[in-house]
Amino acid sequence: MPLYVDEAVVLRTHKLGEADRIITLLTRHHGRVRAVAKGVRRTTSRFGARLEPCSYVELQLAVGRSLDVITQAEIRRPYAEAMYADYGRYTTAAAMLETAERLTVEEREPATQHFLLLVAALRSLAEGAHDPSLILDSYLLRSLAVAGYAPSFDACARCGTGGPHRAFAVAAGGMICADCRPAGVAMPAPETVGLLAALLTGEWEVADTSMDRHRREATGLVSAYLQWHLERGLRSLPHVERFEPEIRVRVSEDEHHDHELHDHEHHDDEHEEHHERHDGASHDTGRGVISR
Repeated sequence: MPLYVDEAVVLRTHKLGEADRIITLLTRHHGRVRAVAKGVRRTTSRFGARLEPCSYVELQLAVGRSLDVITQAEIRRPYAEAMYADYGRYTTAAAMLETAERLTVEEREPATQHFLLLVAALRSLAEGAHDPSLILDSYLLRSLAVAGYAPSFDACARCGTGGPHRAFAVAAGGMICADCRPAGVAMPAPETVGLLAALLTGEWEVADTSMDRHRREATGLVSAYLQWHLERGLRSLPHVERFEPEIRVRVSEDEHHDHELHDHEHHDDEHEEHHERHDGASHDTGRGVISR
């Protein structure tokens, strides 16, 4: 079988047979890849501990008919160790991993920007560079931007009129002017809008000096914006240890009519749940399971 080498972050794992695992990876050059790690659950496995969620690894893989096969694995950065040592970091990382998987829809479709963004976020989280909640909200906003859903925090998201504006409309794509404003939208504080813009552009000197009440308000807006574009919320997000969002954005009636949020499960989730029933104890960070 032909071989290839790539860097990857382990997004999640689940059991296969008696000793193997299927590893979901976000690679630098090949996008999201699902591969088999044979014998990895045996105590004598050469690289079992290197293929835990959050691990940043360099892999050699053999191309298979349906799933590739991992033949070698070396740790590039031990991010997983830092995450497992702290519950707050671990749950924050779990939300990042799930977001990365959800936003890289097509397997083997190059997603270099998503990969680099995830590695940078995990590094900041592991090193304690900023408050974990700020790192998570920044990662969520920037991941959505890479996926083509960048929110507008200055000009009106509908008509382009220059800001600043007072209203935030999830379905419209960010801040909107008074003429475009529908009923039932959020009215965040100007400082919250400034914080959101800083998180999107990576202006950490602004984000790090923000007040808790503005961070709470920003968290509510980010969660609502993410849910709108993913069509449902992250399953791992409720486990994250952070303050309760100060506001919960409710989509207005006319926006809801245009784009109804789906609560039902999609076919791909049914496929994942089929594997979950056989892997109750695995580190399935893509599903929000955090037991070890």
